[in-house]
Parts: sequence; structure tokens; C-alpha cells
Amino acid sequence: MAAVAGRLSRQALLKTKSLTNTQQASFSFKSASRGKKAAYGLLGAATEGSIGAAYGLLGAATVGSIGAVGAALAFPVLASELELHPPKYKWSHHGMFSSIDMKSVRRGYEVYKQVCAACHSLKYLAYREMVGSFLSEEEAKEEAKSVMVWDGPDDNGNMFERPGKLADYIPSPYKNEEAAKAANNGAVPPDLTYIVPGVEGEENYIFSLLTGYCDAPAGVEVPEDGHFNPYFTGGVIAMAEALYTDIIEYSDGTPATKSQLAKDVATFLVWTSQPDFDDRKKLALKILGLLGTMLFVSYYAKRHYFTVLKARKIALREGK
Repeated sequence: MAAVAGRLSRQALLKTKSLTNTQQASFSFKSASRGKKAAYGLLGAATEGSIGAAYGLLGAATVGSIGAVGAALAFPVLASELELHPPKYKWSHHGMFSSIDMKSVRRGYEVYKQVCAACHSLKYLAYREMVGSFLSEEEAKEEAKSVMVWDGPDDNGNMFERPGKLADYIPSPYKNEEAAKAANNGAVPPDLTYIVPGVEGEENYIFSLLTGYCDAPAGVEVPEDGHFNPYFTGGVIAMAEALYTDIIEYSDGTPATKSQLAKDVATFLVWTSQPDFDDRKKLALKILGLLGTMLFVSYYAKRHYFTVLKARKIALREGK
């Protein structure tokens, strides 16, 4: 852009010089009027100023580009700082009119109960929230009774254990945070209730992380108690690979492949973070339908009430 401006300015200057040379045969600058002298002076100043501005912009752009390249080269990109972002998969619950797959949620709960529950908690999820979603009331009661919950104090001021109820929340596998650290080499396994909206990539990240374990590339050092996973920040994760093909058997007979296990548990964790997923979509559709009806009624009422004003004729009559 600066080069084009410079060429145009030089052409204008050459044309101006040739014009003044041809006109010297008929008149001299001294004999010109004051108006012509002022015009020639302004033309010369504008031409020189445009040339200077063009070269100034060209120099600034060159210096800026050199500075940007130098700044980029001053900070090398290290392989250990790279992080692989999860791809975007087509989930069945994405879309305005799509509901969450409750069969997949049920299978995901089986994966959590038999694999993930040994380390990770769901302390913000109550058994009553499973009723009507992917478990019946009787099934949810049986799930609650299968765990022992600390309650109390009793009449003597003592704490006691009792079978769980629908109102109870899923208990943590560890009594406290210190016990969790001691059992996992100093790392506390995160609670999974709201893990999906709390990570970049959401369910895509969960699926990619569970299926992304592989051997570390050359140059990457992995400690003895660590495992390489390119989707985890830093590449080294304390959690060992938990899912393998046929590690569990689904109650509905679905083949328990590694990808199926990861997909089902990711869908289940989507549901745990928002148990009212389908209810909110149903409510939104009802609201949209109501708003559409109200819009039609409002338009008809507006046309009806303002018909008189639009059809009236105003005439100016001169007084007698």
C-alpha cells in the first residue's frame, strides 16, 4: 500500500514539473498572479507531504513486522507446554429438539458405580434425582439401601450408620480429604458432579481423556506414579487408565467396548451436572409456543384497534 502511494505521488510530481516547464515558454513564475502562486505552493507542499507520509508508513510497517518476528523468536515453544484440545463429537443430546439419552445415562451410572466410584465422589447428587430419569422409584430405593450413611446423633448423642434413603446424597469413597490424598499419592480425585461444565470441551474432554492414554513420545519424561495423556494439561496425569474393553458387563447386553464405556460415562456426567436437562428444554419449547401465540394475537389486536385510525380521513375545511 505504501509503495503504491509513493508511485502515485512521484507520478503527480513529475506531471507537475513537466507542466511548469512547458508553461515557462509563455509566462514566468514571477509574472504569475498571487492566486496561481498560492496554488502552485499548496500543490508542491501536498505532493511532498504525501511522499513523506507514504515512506513513513512503509518504514513503520517494516519496523513493526521485524519487531513482531523478533518477539516471537524470543520465546521458544517447548513441547512440554503443548496441550492437545479434544475434538468436537456429535452427541445425541445436542440440538434444540434433542433430549439426553437416558439409556446411555443408565449405562454410564453402571460404569461409575463399578469403576469410578472407587476414587471419585458424586456428593452433590441425591438418589431421589434418579427417580423418573433412568431409574424407577423402587430401583432408586434399592440403590440407596445398598450404601451405609452416617447419621445422628441419636438420643445418647452418638453417631450411627443406617441404610441410605432417597433423600441422601451419594457418599464419598473417602472419609475426608487427607484420606483421599493418602490413597492417591497426594492427589485428591475431583468430585464428578459438576465436572462437565467445569472443564474446557465439556463432555468432549471427558471422552477424549478416558480414551486418550498412550505411550509418551520421545523426550517426555513421565514419573513412575504418573501416566501420559496428551489431553491432560502438562501431559502427565496421576490417574491410571481406568477403562478397558469388557471391564464390566452392561445389564442391557450392550457390548462394553472402551469407547462405549467412555461415551456412556460422559453422558451420565452431563446428566449429573444438570438433572433437569430435558425439563428445561420442554419448558423452553412451551414458552416459545406461547410467545408465538401471543405475537399472533397481539398483531391481530393491533390491526383491529388501529383500523379506525388508519382508515380515517382528515379534511381541512375553511370557516365561513
